Amino acid sequence: MASIPSKNVWIRRQQCPCGDWKCYVSYEGEGEETCVAAQLVKSERVSSEAMVAPYVGMVFKTDNDAFEYYGNFARNNGFSIRKERSRLSPQLGVYKRDFVCYRSGFAPAKKKPIGEHHRDRKSVRCGCDAKMYLSKEVCEGIAQWFVVQFSNVHNHELLEDDQVRLLPAYRKIHEADQERILLLSKAGFPIHRIVKVLELEKGIHGGQLPFLERDVRNFVQNRKKIVQEHDALLNEKREIDTMELLEACKATKESDEEFVYDFTVDSNDKVEHVAWSYGYSVNAYAMFGDVVYFDTTYSSITYGLLLGVWLGIDNHGRTIFFGCVLLQDETSRSFAWALQTFIRFMRGTFPQTILTDLDPGLRDAIRTELPATKHIIPKWNILSKVSSWFSLHLGSHYAEFKAEFDLLYSVESTEDFDIRWGQMVSMFGLVSDKHIDLLFSFREYWVPSYIRGCLLAQMATPAYFKSVDLFLKGVFNAQTCLCSFFEKVGISANFQGHEHQEMQYLQAKTNIPIEEHARSILTPFAFNALQHELVLAMQYAASEMADGSYLVRHFKKMDGECLVMWIAESEQIHCSCKEFESSGLLCRHALRIFIIKNYFQLPDKYYLNRWRRQSSLGSSDGHGIQSNDGDWFHEYQHLTEALFAEASVTKERCEHVRKELMKELTRLLNEVRRMPEGDGTAAMDLTESPNG
Repeated sequence: MASIPSKNVWIRRQQCPCGDWKCYVSYEGEGEETCVAAQLVKSERVSSEAMVAPYVGMVFKTDNDAFEYYGNFARNNGFSIRKERSRLSPQLGVYKRDFVCYRSGFAPAKKKPIGEHHRDRKSVRCGCDAKMYLSKEVCEGIAQWFVVQFSNVHNHELLEDDQVRLLPAYRKIHEADQERILLLSKAGFPIHRIVKVLELEKGIHGGQLPFLERDVRNFVQNRKKIVQEHDALLNEKREIDTMELLEACKATKESDEEFVYDFTVDSNDKVEHVAWSYGYSVNAYAMFGDVVYFDTTYSSITYGLLLGVWLGIDNHGRTIFFGCVLLQDETSRSFAWALQTFIRFMRGTFPQTILTDLDPGLRDAIRTELPATKHIIPKWNILSKVSSWFSLHLGSHYAEFKAEFDLLYSVESTEDFDIRWGQMVSMFGLVSDKHIDLLFSFREYWVPSYIRGCLLAQMATPAYFKSVDLFLKGVFNAQTCLCSFFEKVGISANFQGHEHQEMQYLQAKTNIPIEEHARSILTPFAFNALQHELVLAMQYAASEMADGSYLVRHFKKMDGECLVMWIAESEQIHCSCKEFESSGLLCRHALRIFIIKNYFQLPDKYYLNRWRRQSSLGSSDGHGIQSNDGDWFHEYQHLTEALFAEASVTKERCEHVRKELMKELTRLLNEVRRMPEGDGTAAMDLTESPNG
């Protein structure tokens, strides 16, 4: 750590929300470079069955490719390799490379100092003749490396899988582990305790780390000499890059008056927090800001900053960007500033629902700053921590515990949940577990029976989680400095502003009038969800009660019935499953009643604006394309929307429009290109604003 890396590394937050600084969360499915997870200790080996042994005449593009290939082969076969000799020529540069087994040759004899005690450590070299020699040849100006000698004959025993990983060539302390080791060392942990903590956090047995205790000791001793210098350089880099970020925000504001940003400084006039948003995002929030997901899962290990991203979902089911914030810490005070700033950016409009990770500090800030907003913790944010918290503690009983835990999501009432929870905790001996206590104290935020009826707008689904993950990975695909990160966020947000939904043919599945009518009003995303409920509605029977309400149940299932209240005078319908209140789309139970009542189309009130075709962002704001020649472009947009709506009715229409539209657009484009460019005076301005 003597030099500061030029790139900004983003990793998932590892600090556990239980409040114990020694407790970290590991995430399933993360790569080795990004998290403290069990994946770090998995072997990087390519299966030996899938690898071809090197052979004379084998060709590689570079000598580095050859070394990597031979190294993988060696690891799979119980040994490691090293680079031996190389030969140079004025014409070719390095033209020969010798790679040998790590036990090749013999150690030179050393003279022992007279009168001094000297530890006589035995050399591992034993004259092994396993090797791969390469020669470079240039053919038609292209250099290639050929294997000219290869031998896989060893004069020593080859190691088993659990032994070969401990050879010096394969022992690595990954960057995330380095950060953790330094933190524990600063806190006064001895080396053997640091190793034990890492093993516990990864959920592995002793001796299964990809490095040894002496590697940790050597790493700490080497880093302690320069850690203070590193911290000073890191602070300087953070100050410089943060100021450059503010300059980038200022420049963006000068070129785009709808761009908004804000920041705070500490008592030493150093920047603490920075937040920003775009004009397109503010306009999108006005239409789709009823539900917001505030993602705080990533932090920068270079700058020590927490990243917060506000996201939503549009009427086509696409993830939309609302804003971004960088915070210097994870306190309630910092989260409160972030929430205040976001609401100010969004012109004082509060969301109905906000989805976040499980975080006590963030919960407290939401209670204070968004008192009328419902706070929800999505299922994926809970399940991502369950394995880390309980798999090691429960051992072979974890699978049974996980099955019981998953069943809690289907419990209908809050009273039943509390009873089932207590039974599960007692069954697995978790009465005094701090993570169990934490989950139970947050039950009103994540348990379905507690949050039923809260508006979620299809955002608490696995599909939306994957969409968010894809968006964030798109922003993080290059590990960059703050200014580059700012530019990447802007590009991603602007891309969403110009993204158009592809024309889709929406096939009818029930052939009832309600389906036909809904297809002309809803976007394909919303229509597919409603159509799914319509199809299932055919499998439900309804029994009318004396008070005019209905009991609706599946024709094969005797339990799980729903009560549907029907008020004929005002055409109001309410189902006990609360699906309409949650997603904004009617459930199968309510749809069954409308079918029984012989409705040919649903009342207009049950088509929320957020799911209608005309609510698309491209046609709602005037910031995308500006014209000095009347409203022809808006007329064009309305015509294309009507065309796509009509075309989606049948497959034949869809194919006809696709074919004819491409033909006409190509003809029109060719005509315009043949027209004279004029006298240099623009007849109209079709430039796109930065916020589209």
